[in-house]
Amino acid sequence: MSFLSPQDLCRLGSTSCYWRAAVQDPLLWRYFLLRDLPSWTSIDWKSLPDEEVFNKAFSEVSDNALYDYMAVYKRSCPQGRRSLKSSRPRYGTVTSFLQSLVTQAEPRFAMFGPGLEELDNSLVQKMMTCPEILLVAGLPHRQIHGIGSGVSFQFNNQKFNIVTLYSTTSAERRRAREEQAVAVNKMFYQENSTVGNQQTMHYSVIAQVRKVCEVVDGFIYVANAEAHREHDRQEELARILAMIDPALGPPNRPLLVLSCVSHVAVKRIPCVYVAHQLQLNLLHQPWMMQDTVAATLDGLLNGIEWLLEEANCKSAQ
Repeated sequence: MSFLSPQDLCRLGSTSCYWRAAVQDPLLWRYFLLRDLPSWTSIDWKSLPDEEVFNKAFSEVSDNALYDYMAVYKRSCPQGRRSLKSSRPRYGTVTSFLQSLVTQAEPRFAMFGPGLEELDNSLVQKMMTCPEILLVAGLPHRQIHGIGSGVSFQFNNQKFNIVTLYSTTSAERRRAREEQAVAVNKMFYQENSTVGNQQTMHYSVIAQVRKVCEVVDGFIYVANAEAHREHDRQEELARILAMIDPALGPPNRPLLVLSCVSHVAVKRIPCVYVAHQLQLNLLHQPWMMQDTVAATLDGLLNGIEWLLEEANCKSAQ
C-alpha cells in the first residue's frame, strides 16, 4: 500500500469494511506524513501537526496513545484543506448586494519582517512592478517617516491596502549589507519585567507603528526561509507578539506569514518547520503560512486570497 498515493488509498478504503480498516494503518500514514510534509507549500492554524508527530519515534508512542496519522494527514495537506474550504457555503450575491448598501472601508494590512530586508530580491518592489500578478490600484505614499509606506492593490476585483513597515531606512539597510553588520531595528524597543524572581524581556512597538497596528485589519509577516542563513526565531516571535498585541486592536485579526526565499534555486526550510520554529501554535488568532518566492511572487496570491477571506469574515461578524 505504500506504493499507492494517499488519494488512492482513501478510494481503496471506501470499497469494503476490510479495506477501510486496512488502509488506516498508523505506521503507513506516518510514513506518508513524514515523506510529504516537507513539500507542502502552506499550513494554517487549524491544520499544523503537533511537533511530536514528526519528532517522536514511532516506537516511543504507546499503543494507548497512537496518533490518528491518517486524520492528521488529511487535515494538514493542502489538498484536504482546499476540499474543506470549498464545502463552506458562499453568499456572494447577498454579500455584494449588502455591500452596495453599506459603504465599507478597504481592508488594510501591515506588512513587516526580516524577509523584507534580508533577501537578495525585494518582495515589495516585485509586487509593485508585476501588474499581471498583482494589480497596483494606487500610487505609493509615505505613512511613517523613514520606515513605512503604503500601496493600494487590487485582487479579484477587491481593493486593499498594504502598509509596509521597515526596521531601518533603505540607506541604512544598504550600509549594513556593505559592512556586513546587523542594523538596529527601529520599530521596536525592549522592555524588561519581573515575574516572581525572574526577569523576562519582551518587545513593544514605537508610537508611530502603534498607530498603524491600531487601524489595520490584519498582518503580513515576511519570514526569511532560506536554509543557508541563521535565524533567531525566538526574537522573531517576540516581535510578532508585539505587533499583534491585543492592547492595540481586536485579538482575532488574521496573520499571514509568507515563508519567503529570494528565488526558486535557493534551498528553503519547509513551511511546516518554520511554523514550529516561530511557535505559531501559541497564537490565538487565525494564521496561515504560505511558501513564497520574492523574484516570481509564487505563492503570494494564495496567501492574499486567504487573508482577504479572513478579513471579510471578521468584518461581517
